[in-house]
Amino acid sequence: MKKFLVAIVAVLFAAPSFAQYSSGGFSLSESTVYYGARVGLNVGWISGDFDKSLGAKAGMNIGGVLGLRVSDATPVFLESGLYFAMQGAKDGKKEVNLNYLEIPLLIKYGVQVTDDIALLPYLGPTFGLGIAGKTKDPDEGSVGSFSSDGSFNRPDVGIKFGCGAEYNKLYLETGLKFGVTNILDDDNDAAHNGAWYLNFGVNF
Repeated sequence: MKKFLVAIVAVLFAAPSFAQYSSGGFSLSESTVYYGARVGLNVGWISGDFDKSLGAKAGMNIGGVLGLRVSDATPVFLESGLYFAMQGAKDGKKEVNLNYLEIPLLIKYGVQVTDDIALLPYLGPTFGLGIAGKTKDPDEGSVGSFSSDGSFNRPDVGIKFGCGAEYNKLYLETGLKFGVTNILDDDNDAAHNGAWYLNFGVNF
């Protein structure tokens, strides 16, 4: 969490240096390619047949994105990127940590609200791979979440939807992510990741 707070402060201090740029780039007569950086809060949970006593757990997102305008007639964009995302669930000292690398594939539609502000609602799949994590239980000890002794599969496919807002190249978004694949290493039970997230960033 300390690293998350440091990253947020860095983005906020960078804001004045980007204020000189115009926003959006959603002119119907132009093609647009953009890239950007994102950092933010990720509040994850696990639904389904896994331990129902566990509640939401706060973590972080950090990553980079690349977007491409796919239509000259309308401001429709295809955005992908690479994120490090902290998922899991928690109840007191009992905690499940699931850390993923994620690649989203989002369709965004740009709406120019003013000369400086644009809204970008979006929807699309996201593809995750579990890379690290520990499951901690005061009664049973600690094991690697994705190890042979752990309970979780590494692949995780989900759906993301939300809305972003851009102002002078500064970017803010919020959304929800729902897992569609079973993350449990169990043929009889099923569980899915979920998350609410709030990201800050900048587009270039």
